[in-house]
Amino acid sequence: MRSLVTSICLSLLVSAPAYAASCGNTSKGFNAWKAEFAAEAKAAGVKKRGIDALMSAKYSQRTINADRNQKGVKYSLDRFIKIRLGSLNGFASGAKKRIARNPGFYASLEKRFGVPAGILVSIHGMETGYGRNMGTEPVINSILTVAYDCRRPQLFRPHAIAALKMVDRGMLAPNQKGAFHGELGHTQFLPGNAMKYGVDATGDGRVDFYNQADALASTANFLRQKGWKKGQPYGEGTHNFRVLNEWNAATVYQQAIAAAAAKIDG
Repeated sequence: MRSLVTSICLSLLVSAPAYAASCGNTSKGFNAWKAEFAAEAKAAGVKKRGIDALMSAKYSQRTINADRNQKGVKYSLDRFIKIRLGSLNGFASGAKKRIARNPGFYASLEKRFGVPAGILVSIHGMETGYGRNMGTEPVINSILTVAYDCRRPQLFRPHAIAALKMVDRGMLAPNQKGAFHGELGHTQFLPGNAMKYGVDATGDGRVDFYNQADALASTANFLRQKGWKKGQPYGEGTHNFRVLNEWNAATVYQQAIAAAAAKIDG
């Protein structure tokens, strides 16, 4: 799963209003806080399904444990690649096979958003192993827990509102699982970003981040909206490389994405 540095980077796009609800550092006041936060959620436009999900949410001690135990990304590039990808050549070989199974889909994303297949597949593989590991904690529990927690409520409360709106719109099941800070789906969007950059790639009238097509189209849209330039290089020092900082603020992560994509696209 992505570290919190990713969460911080991605959540900067969500403006945070002034919050009246209290906060807490243990589960003791969580249920009382939910009642407070429900008033804010309703004022922000959350409807019955979202409010029901809020009131049914449980405090996630596993989320708090993960949040308190973060150590950041301090690996060398070689070490990071070994941990996350195994090897560049092996990862690229598998990625090329994935693209070859549906080349038209990836070509359509590049035509529409300007982001090459290598970048999208690298992100997909690094984030969740191509959807094999999208998280083990209910998204609503996780995002509400960090929204309630006193450590960074201003960072996560906009995403908590967004998650509840996603429940209202059928974009997220109340018990859908994701990562420990509320990241969700194939490429681990935070809810506020999911709402802003989500793309319905299947044409079924809804954006589903647990559907690979929607998730990858949304990822391409995110990068385009952040300034990705079609047909331009993305190696270290380029404009497009700097755009990768919007996806994950860890330099070693950006380097790994660029290096893997170069092998895949080359």
